[in-house]
Amino acid sequence: MLHSPGVHTLQLLTQAAACILLFPRFLLTAVMLWLLDFLCIRKKMLTMPTAEEVAGASEEPPPDDPPVCVSDSNRMFTLESLKAVWHGQKLDFFKSAHVGSLAPNPEVIQLDGQKRLRILDFVSGKRSFQRLASHFVDIADFLLVYIEEAHPSDGWVSSDAAYNIPKHQCLQDRLRAAELMREGAPDCPLAVDTMDNASSAAYGAYFERLYIIQEEKVMYQGGRGPEGYKISELRTWLDQYKTSLQSPSTVVIQV
Repeated sequence: MLHSPGVHTLQLLTQAAACILLFPRFLLTAVMLWLLDFLCIRKKMLTMPTAEEVAGASEEPPPDDPPVCVSDSNRMFTLESLKAVWHGQKLDFFKSAHVGSLAPNPEVIQLDGQKRLRILDFVSGKRSFQRLASHFVDIADFLLVYIEEAHPSDGWVSSDAAYNIPKHQCLQDRLRAAELMREGAPDCPLAVDTMDNASSAAYGAYFERLYIIQEEKVMYQGGRGPEGYKISELRTWLDQYKTSLQSPSTVVIQV
């Protein structure tokens, strides 16, 4: 396949422009990570719950958006953390998913490692997504897509990570890791991103992200996790949508 020199030059210029636009945000994030390595600052911004708070919270339903907590043993400002932040910000910049636009439909892989589907193939079927889905099971289908690890054991390591998972070197590595995710959410439909990270790139999903797709269009786009991952916003959108369906002023016409 022949590639035009002009196309190659345009790609280089696009990458260079992206670097220039992203650098201020990246620099700000890097400074924040550096400051968070000072425990006095971390304790004010990212406080781990005490045993008493955990015990008290166990008597109430968990909040949709628990606070972001980081243990004192975790280093925030490292080469691996900066690489992860830059990678996530570039994916966000170049993503093709935007509110009001057609939803990207990249290929995903089922956990048997054999069957390949596309994200929008999950629009109908069994509806479940833990506590949130049980409330909206009548109006929405839910899907979890497992993507590349945000904190692999051989990358930006986090002692708060629930599992010790290295970077995925092949599809089988990713499928095995996804099985651990299914154990934590056994009733949720789960698919796995391809090894070229097509879904993560299309939706700017790294580290984690929430979307609502309706009639193949992106209707809601959450912020980038962890700080922008707001289940409460998702609940509010679905609540409002459910109310609109029940409103007497809502008329559905079939022609």
